[in-house]
Amino acid sequence: MPEPGLIVQISGLLPALSPAEQRVARLVVADPADAARRTITDLATAAETSEATVIRFCRSVGLEGYPQLRIRLAAEAARRVEPPDARVVGGDIPPGADFTQIIATIAFNDARAVEETAQQLDPEVCEAVVEALNGASRIEIYGAGASGFVASDFQQKLHRIGRTAYYWPDVHSALTSAALLGKGDVAIGISHTGTTGDVLDVLEVARSRGATTVALTNFPRSPIADVADHVLTTAARETTYRSGATASRLAQLTVVDCLFVGVAARNRAKARKALEVTAEAVRSRRVVRRRG
Repeated sequence: MPEPGLIVQISGLLPALSPAEQRVARLVVADPADAARRTITDLATAAETSEATVIRFCRSVGLEGYPQLRIRLAAEAARRVEPPDARVVGGDIPPGADFTQIIATIAFNDARAVEETAQQLDPEVCEAVVEALNGASRIEIYGAGASGFVASDFQQKLHRIGRTAYYWPDVHSALTSAALLGKGDVAIGISHTGTTGDVLDVLEVARSRGATTVALTNFPRSPIADVADHVLTTAARETTYRSGATASRLAQLTVVDCLFVGVAARNRAKARKALEVTAEAVRSRRVVRRRG
């Protein structure tokens, strides 16, 4: 699997950086090729900060210093493939955009989010989560807002293959369910920002009861990571018009699908039988168009 892109890594760490480092990060993410051409003094000036801050930024994202940053940025810029309409690069929909631009922007963001999520997803963490899910007596899934739709989708998928899984959209019900968990159970919290208070509180309760906790977030250093035994990350980028918000949902669904297939593969015969039985149960609800 290809090495995760530096821009994806920086985007995921951005909320955990200091304000001055964030200004450097935004310049780098906005135009990697331009940043790679700049001297450390130029970049510091453009970010309205000091050279020392640029060096601290490099170390915060796992690099030894500025030369390594320029090399990685130049390599990443060379690999980038822009869509036909260069105006949609970066994922922002400009004012007055026609529908051709809107379609191109959304498609580019969604495809990039799925691809970059797959590139940086840790197979070992996925294996550990699948192992926990496979042996769990009870699986509870939590999410709010758009992440709640992803949580509901995951619950439905697991239920289709005979796994005992529940999704709780109401925080009171979620806290109640988490309080009843114990060792051998799994609690999964989904939050793009990793700062959704309801999800954090529920995972904290589940963890205090001895359950294995899993976080799915776009930001690995966000607060949700502090209450999770396993952290799975997506790689979606938010934009001014929030076209990235749709990409974040697709990125989360990509991870969910990987976990679902992993669990089903561990119990292939049982999963296949469950899928056949459940498909047959709803077959009569389909409308058959009659000819003539």
